Amino acid sequence: MNSVLIAGFTTRHVAQSAHRAGYTVYAVDHFHDQDLFWYVTDADGFLELSDIPSAIDRMCWKHQIDGIILTSGAEDLFVTPVPRIGPSPECIATFLDKRRTQDFFERNGFPVPKRLDPLRYPAMLKPCRGAGGWRNTVVRSQADLRVWEAEWPDEPYLLQEMIEGIPASVCCVCNGTRALALAVNRQILREGEEMFFGFAGSVTPFSHPMACRMAACAEDIVSRSGCRGLIGVDFIVTPDSFHVIEINPRFQATLDTVEMATGCNLFSLHCDACAGTIPERKPEPEQVAIRKILFAPRDMQIDTDLSCLFPGVADIPRPGTIFSAGQAVISVYGWGEDEARAFEMLNTTISRVTQYMR
Repeated sequence: MNSVLIAGFTTRHVAQSAHRAGYTVYAVDHFHDQDLFWYVTDADGFLELSDIPSAIDRMCWKHQIDGIILTSGAEDLFVTPVPRIGPSPECIATFLDKRRTQDFFERNGFPVPKRLDPLRYPAMLKPCRGAGGWRNTVVRSQADLRVWEAEWPDEPYLLQEMIEGIPASVCCVCNGTRALALAVNRQILREGEEMFFGFAGSVTPFSHPMACRMAACAEDIVSRSGCRGLIGVDFIVTPDSFHVIEINPRFQATLDTVEMATGCNLFSLHCDACAGTIPERKPEPEQVAIRKILFAPRDMQIDTDLSCLFPGVADIPRPGTIFSAGQAVISVYGWGEDEARAFEMLNTTISRVTQYMR
């Protein structure tokens, strides 16, 4: 296999990893950031998720493509013009549905937040479909629940008990029967009430007393899932316990910091796992890596070419790009021998970027 098509809402991180692994890379992507085109031979775009299949068909008609990787927004396509490299459609259908995922956790005895009926509050409300914490919210009364239902009519959801703690995740690779935890990550969530549970970055590795136990639990979960390739497991962790939240049967948004911290190429590990091979032991972290996504503080336009800040930034908008308030603008990175030095670098780069976001 020499050429791959990566399709989904955002693909830069996977395309970059595939390019580094030596593949000829094509993409179907919503954002078309500048740096995506550093790694791909050609790309097509779409506005609505329903347009992804036709964009995929166009790319496969234009180019000789050996396999396809489906990322966020495209994971559950059951029919593709070329062989898919990743979990089976049946596996994806199970773990993209939060109710079915809850069933899996309960059936196998994993520590998961309890389901709540609609009359017990406060509760964590999650739509049964969705990624990155989008539309997740806390409902504290029947009135709160009705407001959410009015905004998202006919949208199935799950209500869970509230668990206070630190959001974390484990990146695993699995051959369908055996899984290996590659890294434990701390997740950075968005600030502000509307998108409070949305993903906004990661720190790898996550140094925590529960890290080894979370890694072992994630390996058990993913081994039982039947999935192949790179699979993520999300947790909420406290000083002396943890709860598993969900399974992500796709390349995770933590890919950048995992690769930067460990030196691994996750695309190669994903393809090897889909062919049946995974490493014998997990990689040791070489440094601490941090990613933080910056969001537009208001409706705005970026006129400066921020590619001059690479490699401290990624997902780089083209000059003249217009952003609505709250929209993701750019990813910023920091790395170093410890977390303090990584955050020092991150904050320096954030200061340089934000002068163009005022």
